[in-house]
Amino acid sequence: MIKVGIVGGTGYTGVELLRLLAAHPQVALQVITSRADAGTPVNRMFPSLRGYVDIDFTHPDQARLEDCDLVFFATPNGIAMQQTRALLEAGVKVIDLAADFRIKDVAEWGKWYGMEHACPDLVAEAVYGLPEVNREQIRTARLVANPGCYPTAVQLGFIPLLGAGLIDPAHLIADAKSGVSGAGRKAEIPTLFSEASDNFKAYGVPGHRHLPEIRQGLARVHGNPVGLTFVPHLTPMIRGIHATLYGRLNADADLQALFEQRYANEPFVDVMPPGSHPETRSVRGANRCRIAVHRPQGGDTVVVLSVIDNLVKGAAGQAVQNMNLMFGLPETTALENVPLLP
Repeated sequence: MIKVGIVGGTGYTGVELLRLLAAHPQVALQVITSRADAGTPVNRMFPSLRGYVDIDFTHPDQARLEDCDLVFFATPNGIAMQQTRALLEAGVKVIDLAADFRIKDVAEWGKWYGMEHACPDLVAEAVYGLPEVNREQIRTARLVANPGCYPTAVQLGFIPLLGAGLIDPAHLIADAKSGVSGAGRKAEIPTLFSEASDNFKAYGVPGHRHLPEIRQGLARVHGNPVGLTFVPHLTPMIRGIHATLYGRLNADADLQALFEQRYANEPFVDVMPPGSHPETRSVRGANRCRIAVHRPQGGDTVVVLSVIDNLVKGAAGQAVQNMNLMFGLPETTALENVPLLP
């Protein structure tokens, strides 16, 4: 059994991790930390876990994380980098669901996240946890930077086109929409029900923290820097990301065949039939990305539609997928649940 600890178990990604790990046949949950709720039974805060998770939250100062085989950080940015070195030295593997280890340029990371990095040498070691790109490196990693939700949807949509050299890399557009759970489980005015419900708005147009992460990933595929305009939006739903991606074609090709071939052996990417329009509800609760590719009026613009559940393939599910790879388990273990509908 894999002895697992979770740092920051009271947020949406934390409880999603608990939901998935509670059904994992090779996982033993050892400790779940919370400063404010130490001593509270986990299933009292989250009644959906009654009968599945029967431990209490532990204060971080009392948590023996070094006794775990793997620790997930489901914490705000800047927390994991303070504790990861000691865990690695104790032989514990780490998956960070925040952004502490995603961006290789530490100065660029500091610019977007407003703090100095505590362990830049570990940033260089960390493997970016997008299995569809870095599967073999993840298998041997001791530190994985779990991708962000927007970056997962956007990269999976653009990768086949950039990899084949079929689109102009200088003029990429990602128009993405997210449910309010993407903002986390905290009380803030923009995500209050009366503010977010029956409303739709863009945000972060001058620059969003996920922009450098997306550009970094696409540049690795292309081999050179890319030009990307990324505009996120907040939608009045709880879960889901819908990314509409635009590129200018510079060569003719069978785009449907390109996507089908690129993802033919990927268990969690579903390339839909020609003419499809994937919906966020079709992936709700599942570790899956559904993609459709269009070429409107046969012109020189390609439109890719990419949908994920931001809490699963965009966060906790992808983290479990990475854990499975790191411990030599079948990649799909505990992740083959059918999406929820309606």
